[in-house]
Amino acid sequence: MIVKADDTLNEQILDYLDEEKAMNLFIIGDIENFGYDTDFQDIWVDLGEQGEIRGILLRYFGNYLPYAKEEINAEGFSEIIKGGPPLEMLSGKKEIVEQFQSIFSFTSKKELYFAELEEGDFSMKGLGRDDLTYATVNDVDDIIEMHNSIKEFQRRESARESLIQTLTTKTGRTYFIKKDGRMVASAATTAENSRSAMVVGVCSHVDYRQQGLASRCTAVLCEDVLNEGKSLCLFYNNPRAGSIYKRIGFMDIGMWSMYS
Repeated sequence: MIVKADDTLNEQILDYLDEEKAMNLFIIGDIENFGYDTDFQDIWVDLGEQGEIRGILLRYFGNYLPYAKEEINAEGFSEIIKGGPPLEMLSGKKEIVEQFQSIFSFTSKKELYFAELEEGDFSMKGLGRDDLTYATVNDVDDIIEMHNSIKEFQRRESARESLIQTLTTKTGRTYFIKKDGRMVASAATTAENSRSAMVVGVCSHVDYRQQGLASRCTAVLCEDVLNEGKSLCLFYNNPRAGSIYKRIGFMDIGMWSMYS
């Protein structure tokens, strides 16, 4: 039986999600930040005969994120999706999202490695952190300018507004290094919640690469987040980038799929 969730199910839902807290950081974060009573977000749960949770579906605007331990009620949740705001993206753990492939006509598919860090090797901290700066909203334009100079980065029109919201609401943080009067490297988190955080925006300016600047930003960022009792996770599709993260201590825990 699929029901729309409210506060009475909150503890049960979070206990269910906690078993894979990294994979579920988006759902956990959205529940913690926005709850069960907004016009842009809904959470549905599939309950068994004994009231146990068998699956969850989050809607955030037109983005839908399903989760279950193994099998999910794809047909039942698909009816919920079809009756809601138009589907823009379906994303989540690969094994779960692919169960919806035969129901919807997706035109785009992307798969990424999903890695988690629960403890790390921070020998790089010996390089110092004196030149690292914790970003505020006053640094947003410099961050966007650096990102726009990097061809590998995908540029979204809403990037500036999204970064401002992240820094303002403290659902993410950015550490950066400046040299010669301009920003040359950074690493950031987003979707931070009480349990975990997603690492994003790891980059260095093309003129300052091969100096370990982005790696140092990432190591310091991860050390600070871990010291707060949280784990970290990230997506990557470049094996070279993956090897850098694994030197810090990240371990692959699965694949993440995004269908649209």
